Amino acid sequence: MKKLIFATLSTGALLAAAIIRGCNGNEEQNDSKSAAPDSTATQAAEAQILKIRYIDGDSVTANYNFAKDLKESAVRAYSKLEAAQQSRQNELQNFGKSIDSKMKTNGYLTEESYKADVMKFQKMQSDAENHLANLQRNTEIELAQQQQQLNDSIEAFIKEYNKTKGYDAILFKAAGVYFNPALDITQEVIKGLNERYNKVNKK
Repeated sequence: MKKLIFATLSTGALLAAAIIRGCNGNEEQNDSKSAAPDSTATQAAEAQILKIRYIDGDSVTANYNFAKDLKESAVRAYSKLEAAQQSRQNELQNFGKSIDSKMKTNGYLTEESYKADVMKFQKMQSDAENHLANLQRNTEIELAQQQQQLNDSIEAFIKEYNKTKGYDAILFKAAGVYFNPALDITQEVIKGLNERYNKVNKK
C-alpha cells in the first residue's frame, strides 16, 4: 500500500514538474517570439521612411534647352548626310545618262573610250560609297557623343540637386509601372537644368 501511494505521489510529482516545465517553456517561447523582431514589419517601416521621387525622361528631353540644341544639331547633321547622298547620286545618274546617250548617238568612236567611261563610272560609285559610309559613321559617332553629353549633364545636375533634397532615390518614370503623381519632380528638375544651362551660355 505504501508502495502504491509512493508511486502515485511520484507520478503526480512528475506530472506537476512536467506541467511547470511546459508552462515555463511556453512562456520562454512567447518571450522569444515577442522579443524576435518582425522582419516584415521592419521592412515595411523602412520602406515608408524611404524618400523616393521620379522624373519623366521624355518631358526632360523635350523641355531641357540643352537637349533642344542637341536635337537641332542632330537634324542639321542628318540633313548634311542626306544632301551628300543626293549630290553623289545625282552625279552618278548624270554620268550614267551621259554614257547611255553617247552609246545611242554613236558618241564613242572606239571601244576603249567607252570602257574608260565605264571604269570611271565604277570608280565614282566606289568613291561615293566610301565617302558616304565615312560620313554616316562620323555622324553616328557625333550623335552618340552628344547623347552621352546630355546624359552626363542630367546626371550631374541630379546629383548636385539631391545634395540639398536628400532623397534616397530619384527614378525615371519609365522604370516603374506606377508612381504617385505627388512624387513627380520633373518640372522642378527641368527648371533647374535650364537655369544652369542658360547661366553657362551667358558666360
